[in-house]
Amino acid sequence: MLEGWFLWFMMFWVVVLVGLFAIGGFFMFRKFLKVFPKADGKSTIDWEEHYVDRSIHLWSKESKDMLEELTKPVPELFRPVAKQKIGAKIGEIALEEKAKKIDFDLIIRGYIIATPKRDHKFLRKKLAQMEIDVSPYEHLF
Repeated sequence: MLEGWFLWFMMFWVVVLVGLFAIGGFFMFRKFLKVFPKADGKSTIDWEEHYVDRSIHLWSKESKDMLEELTKPVPELFRPVAKQKIGAKIGEIALEEKAKKIDFDLIIRGYIIATPKRDHKFLRKKLAQMEIDVSPYEHLF
């Protein structure tokens, strides 16, 4: 029979492990939903890859550097996913508008649209640090 400090030790580890499994399961489930095909037969990740592949020739060194700078506040572990998502949105906008190249305006618009609403205050802070006027883009926030 368990009693005393060992019982509390075991209960602590049970709670910690259940918590960690719940957190890991949540993020795995979110990733699964992104891979799951939509009504058109393509998943969210498939569409992101499609837009990146179709617009890769429109990216210049300066535009890639700008995207790199904008995604610096994102933790390093999640930065490649953020770049993929934001780059896909920028590519989608560029292809819809039949742009000849990806310029500053397209990057800022795609960045704002691809960023979740809950992160817009961090986005505004980063744009302010870079001394970028957001007044032309207020309607996108």
